[in-house]
Amino acid sequence: MLKPQDVYVALKIAAAADRAPYSQLAAELVMSPSEVHACVQRAERSQLLHGSKMNHRPNFKGLEEFLLHGLRYAFPPERGELTRGVATSYAAEPLRNMIAQGKEPAPVWPYEQGKQRGIAFQPLYKTAPVAALRDPLFYEFLALVDALRDGRIRERQIAETELRRRLREASDRKP
Repeated sequence: MLKPQDVYVALKIAAAADRAPYSQLAAELVMSPSEVHACVQRAERSQLLHGSKMNHRPNFKGLEEFLLHGLRYAFPPERGELTRGVATSYAAEPLRNMIAQGKEPAPVWPYEQGKQRGIAFQPLYKTAPVAALRDPLFYEFLALVDALRDGRIRERQIAETELRRRLREASDRKP
């Protein structure tokens, strides 16, 4: 059965320019190599990634279909109290410059060292704030996915367009 961290790992693989070994991927995602391996295996069974014959490359069409049509139902966000954290969804790039920020507190992944206050929004995986701050492209993927998980209709539409564009660009980069 697919877990949220499987989507997290698949997004990192999609965002990466090159295929990294499990140990490097694990370090970048702040996970153990065995945990990354298990995520890759489940993502392959769910057809989000291709198998070992295709070097575990992302199945961009399958990934896009799942993210746009199934993610918000499979992994709805959990919101919490006002907290310090890292901005996500419409409050993070690339949507931050496309959507006017309202007066309500922005969604943030809880993170003690975060620089923004907002409403807690649980990420797909607990280490997302650390991993996202290390990799701006991965951060954009995660923020767009969060907008799809919990955004208003306009936010979801813009996020869908941006996510499709980024997935196509990533697909073009892959050998």
